Amino acid sequence: MNHARIGFGGGCHWCTEAVFNALRGVEQVSQGFIKSDPPHDSFSEAVLVDYKPAEIPLEVLIEIHLRTHSSTSNHQMRGKYRSAVYVFSNEQSEATQDALATLQGAFDLKLVTQVLQHVAFRASDEQFANYQEKNADGPFCERYIDPKLDLLRDKYGDWVKAGSSRAIPQRQA
Repeated sequence: MNHARIGFGGGCHWCTEAVFNALRGVEQVSQGFIKSDPPHDSFSEAVLVDYKPAEIPLEVLIEIHLRTHSSTSNHQMRGKYRSAVYVFSNEQSEATQDALATLQGAFDLKLVTQVLQHVAFRASDEQFANYQEKNADGPFCERYIDPKLDLLRDKYGDWVKAGSSRAIPQRQA
């Protein structure tokens, strides 16, 4: 398989988009809202990620997703920010369940991230697409997105794109 698609939800889709845009093997990130089957049929902030499995394994995408949002917290905003991996096939569902079970051991608390069937996607308004690229020096990016990008650089540097406009910018100390 040359290309695959998966959905991720958990926190602000501006943050999630920036994280996945920074990864090599990721070809496109579409920011918006995803819904699943009942009882998860309300739209929740999420991204669709088109990637090359030969360049970045699904397990790595899932681990990065778990580390860059509150994947162990059932906080009051879970309706808007559902912690989920949205799958497109039974095979993808099984692989995701296996990855979550394996990764659970690396967390002190129980993961709340669900594996849900992708039913529908609604894109964000175009003005919000590539939010981090357009607003890199803004207060939202500095407060919420930059720490996630710092984590990527520090813990997952081998997976970060190099030499492109979407590579994580090095901040001045």
